[in-house]
Amino acid sequence: MQPSPSAQGWRHSHVFNEGNPLAERNTRWAVALTALMMAAEIIGGWIYNSMALLADGWHMSSHTLALGLSVLAYGAARHFAHDKRFVFGTWKIEVLGGYTSALLLVGIAGLMLYQSAERLISPTPIRYIQAIVIAAVGLSVNLACAWLLKGGRAHHHGHENHHDHGGHDHHHHDLNLRSAYLHVIADAATSVLAILALTGGMIWGANWLDPVMGIVGAGMVAVWAYGLLRDTGRVLLDAGINAPVVAEIREIIKADPHKAEITDLHVWRVGKGKYACILSLAVQGDASPDEFRQLLSVHEELVHITIEVNQRLGQSTVG
Repeated sequence: MQPSPSAQGWRHSHVFNEGNPLAERNTRWAVALTALMMAAEIIGGWIYNSMALLADGWHMSSHTLALGLSVLAYGAARHFAHDKRFVFGTWKIEVLGGYTSALLLVGIAGLMLYQSAERLISPTPIRYIQAIVIAAVGLSVNLACAWLLKGGRAHHHGHENHHDHGGHDHHHHDLNLRSAYLHVIADAATSVLAILALTGGMIWGANWLDPVMGIVGAGMVAVWAYGLLRDTGRVLLDAGINAPVVAEIREIIKADPHKAEITDLHVWRVGKGKYACILSLAVQGDASPDEFRQLLSVHEELVHITIEVNQRLGQSTVG
């Protein structure tokens, strides 16, 4: 049975994530560059006996894996975009990729800490010149990858609608790209620490600087992993009721002449800066869901709205 024209008019797409093709392509290039540098640093650190260089190489392995997960997440989200099983879109596939890379980072931080502590207790000779050269090349690769990913961020932001409602500036970040970008920045910082440690050890004969900087790098990776786990975990668990758009919904309903009272409210993210909303209201007199939907439509980030209106006499309307 074909739906009536009026019913057809109420249907809408559940593809809430427009994707980021430039970021996906640049991330592929970043994966190739970092995979090559990862192998060079791990082999070089092993041959030249530098814990800081080894630590940077192991961190770069996690970075390579995380970038690979980002690429896979982009591809999976695009592939399943029109799959009816994903009733609120596929954006969370990208978020899941970031969450998984953060879990892997925790393991890498633990490995870096263990190996650095081992070298601190039992120091061994280091070939400083060779190790510094490899670390410097690693830093240049990190900066090149950061430039690539920064280009994807700038391009993506240029195609977003930044608007201010009630004093809140809503910047719609790509969490998957942010995950890859922060990986590169953290890895660049670890490379800098390795170069400083190796230079200090070569000049002052302070061999202990190398493993100490490895421990510092492990701490940096752990802190970064915690931040990514926190941000992606909130999205995956739909812990978004404190988002600025929720306060704006409450302000609009409070100002309505029907003296509407919110009896139930659910808001969760379905895309970059995009939210779904289920709202139940108790009102005085006659009011339709369309009236409140029109009031809320000024907020472009609300892309899927379901409203139930209950008259205080006991009748209700859903739309």
